[in-house]
Amino acid sequence: MQKMLSIISNVLRGTASKNGAEVASEGARVVLSSRGYADFTPQASFDIKKCDLHKLEEGPPTVAVLTREEGLQYYRTMQTMRRMELKADQLYKQKIIRGFCHLYDGQEACAVGIEGGITLSDHLITAYRAHGYTMTRGGTVREILAELTGRRGGIQKGKGGSMHMYTKHFYGGNGIVGAQVPLGAGVALACKYLDKNQVCVSLYGDGAANQGQIFETYNMAALWKLPCIFICENNKYGMGTAVERAAASTDYYKRGDFIPGIRVDGMDVLCVREATKFAADYCRSGKGPMLMELQTYRYHGHSMSDPGVSYRTREEIQEVRSKSDPISLLKDRMLQNNMATVEELKEIDVEVRKEIEDAAQFATTDPEPPLEDLCNHIYSSEPPIDVRGTNPWSKLKSHS
Repeated sequence: MQKMLSIISNVLRGTASKNGAEVASEGARVVLSSRGYADFTPQASFDIKKCDLHKLEEGPPTVAVLTREEGLQYYRTMQTMRRMELKADQLYKQKIIRGFCHLYDGQEACAVGIEGGITLSDHLITAYRAHGYTMTRGGTVREILAELTGRRGGIQKGKGGSMHMYTKHFYGGNGIVGAQVPLGAGVALACKYLDKNQVCVSLYGDGAANQGQIFETYNMAALWKLPCIFICENNKYGMGTAVERAAASTDYYKRGDFIPGIRVDGMDVLCVREATKFAADYCRSGKGPMLMELQTYRYHGHSMSDPGVSYRTREEIQEVRSKSDPISLLKDRMLQNNMATVEELKEIDVEVRKEIEDAAQFATTDPEPPLEDLCNHIYSSEPPIDVRGTNPWSKLKSHS
């Protein structure tokens, strides 16, 4: 304490010594830190966009409370997600990542908002744009990037790739369009059967919304009153086709017909969080499923093989970035309400970039899984399965 007071005293007197610059710098940090943290707004209320409702008299609140701690955590998570996807883009263009790769940048508020409205003991299943949810469900950037590069340290030991990632209570990452929705209803049926007061979030895109299996699942979920939140991430384009060209009705939140629905601003993390809380409470009360449509946007094309500018203009993408970017929206709210400083958020950015670079270094140097592991890890507690033409004692050989 005495040392700190001495430093502050020296700074205020403008002390000039051999190490005066360093002392002044350290003292300034102490002063700014002690003053700034004491003056930060610990929490604030924000007006959020009213949701459109279907078969509901009341919807989610139009005011959301955000604490400083929540804001900083949301900001860090969304920045990490964004930087991770940009790094994946770079590695793909360097041909270090191969195969299918669907990036999530632009849609970060959906994943972070959904997780803010449920708990990690709830369940979640999604389609192939899954990197962000793998992270929010407990995966690390290091594991995710290593999985994308097919390395042994990947979250599926390098054998799942971009579309097939899993963690506890997270069931992928599914490559077949729309197929995860009935699987999610099955998880919700298990939640009800086991009476654990859990819900399952079943995500799909606007392109999958026209699949017949989606409507079959709606029917069963409504009949059995399953605790399932069906969420359509409407990012405006199914592959290279605008929603207006693919769907006679783009009111996806009404598609459940007899299932209540809400349409949500998917670029606002607080709006998504409050809507998800509302839907989860509805499902937990035993009333059955609810349908949510998150209006969002992806900055990249559908996949890495899609440049994303043949069916939309660069100007359109830039306009969304400048007016509706989810990270910028949260950042502006926090700065305008004295919940953080520019320097503090920049420090988070620096830490995130270092984490991404360290993860990328690991993902490009970790060895690939050995060939003898090809038939392993099918079941969590069983030996390798029998494969025709092999036996447990034979060693697999590559003939490529």
